[in-house]
Amino acid sequence: MTTTQPLLQPVRLGALELANSVVMAPMTRARAQNAELAPTDLHATYYAQRAGAGLIVTEGTWVNAEGVGFIHVPGIYTDTQTAGWVKVTEAVHEAGGRIVSQLGHLGAASHPDHLGGRLPAGPSAINPGEKSFTPSGPKDTVTPRAYTAAEIAATIADYRQAAENARRAGFDGVEIHAQQSQLIPQFLNPRLNQRTDAYGGSSEKRAQFLLDILDAVSDVWGSDRVSVKMSPTWDNGGTFTADEETLADYDQLFKKLNDSNLAYLHLLGTPGTIEERVALFSRYRAHYQGNIVANLGFTQALGNEILDHGIVNAVSFAEPFIANPDLVERFTQGHPLADGNRDTYYAGQAEGYTDYPAFTAN
Repeated sequence: MTTTQPLLQPVRLGALELANSVVMAPMTRARAQNAELAPTDLHATYYAQRAGAGLIVTEGTWVNAEGVGFIHVPGIYTDTQTAGWVKVTEAVHEAGGRIVSQLGHLGAASHPDHLGGRLPAGPSAINPGEKSFTPSGPKDTVTPRAYTAAEIAATIADYRQAAENARRAGFDGVEIHAQQSQLIPQFLNPRLNQRTDAYGGSSEKRAQFLLDILDAVSDVWGSDRVSVKMSPTWDNGGTFTADEETLADYDQLFKKLNDSNLAYLHLLGTPGTIEERVALFSRYRAHYQGNIVANLGFTQALGNEILDHGIVNAVSFAEPFIANPDLVERFTQGHPLADGNRDTYYAGQAEGYTDYPAFTAN
């Protein structure tokens, strides 16, 4: 293997200058096992080990206490949490890497067990039909209460504050978590958002919540250090569907986002052949002219191939980074990839987290 691989070429995403086109995708790893939900020295080690990626996107981090919806996931809404993230960014930068903070909120997909018994809130009082990973195990989501207009404004302000905390923590930018069953896609979803105010009633109004968050966060960072991760084809078999109406709504949203001058859009594809992946990302590209980072199930070969087609600008990898902290070096040298231990993906401390070695020849 050689450095002529497209994955190994430098790329500029907005204001972010990356040494290669390999992005480490956000992955929940559930290691913030403390009452403050703050990242620890272990997080700093984990992310620094993977600083060979052109860009690291952190696990989704909570923008406020109401957004919590998965055990042991860190937040970025308190001073203690922010101080923990300072250790992470310093370690990554010292190792030569770039890192952005992914800002998330689970909304109606949370559970009272995360919220002191209180009901979670969503765009409307409709159960999203998901599972919430609570301290006592996975539980079905419940029917939430609907946000008031004042609560929507407060939540947007919390995203702004989280963006300010990320800036104080030394990140290189932020990524808005708007994929799968998070709060933002709940607002985008006509089955979950049946509001009749400025945030519901049409696809344009359902998108306003995301656009207002982008305005607030970009006011802190400048839009060229802000990105969004979305999953138009996400389908949970119930409230979230990837039907043509949903995809058409995303087409129009992508056209609108051309005006936002973002660093990049981070978009999930679907598993499949290179032809199927090219077809889907070509659809995305037809509506969005900015930088696109392709995600979901890419191998080294598939990543190089889709970059060769010229329809995306970088490719993100999730699971391969778990057991291969030196993933980019393995791509460069043609070394085989190690397999991760799924039993420790969301459990334990250092085991299955920071104890995967870099490749060594026998």
